[in-house]
Amino acid sequence: MTLVTAGRVGRPHGRDGSFYVDEPDHPLDEGTPLVLASRALTVERRAGTDERPLVRLSGFGDRHAVASFRGKLLLVEAELGEGEWLAADLMGCRVPGLGTVRRVLDGPSCDLLELDDGTLVPFVSDAIASVDCGARRIEVRRRFLE
Repeated sequence: MTLVTAGRVGRPHGRDGSFYVDEPDHPLDEGTPLVLASRALTVERRAGTDERPLVRLSGFGDRHAVASFRGKLLLVEAELGEGEWLAADLMGCRVPGLGTVRRVLDGPSCDLLELDDGTLVPFVSDAIASVDCGARRIEVRRRFLE
């Protein structure tokens, strides 16, 4: 199991420490364990919609307690599926003939690999031929970059 992003702490709602989850990426049902700012917490209450979840976590009794965490990542344990990687696992990988991945950026429509020379490679199946994190190597289809 790996910690993955489930969303971000959004705007507080009401007085009981509930808040909206921004950028939800995983279900946050009641009883779900998660990590927020290195603290292990549990979802105590879940309402709202899948697109705009409203949750209350253990340890947050009022809106002021949660307000200071606005924008922070909510992390849950999940198994990565076929063709999924953590950004941290991609950083430092060699892209033969192009360079090394310096960081992974959130683009408007897809993630981008930023190479050490500033080159941006869209992290989509049309551009990426293969990823081998064990060998620290990413093969890119050059025709896609031309």
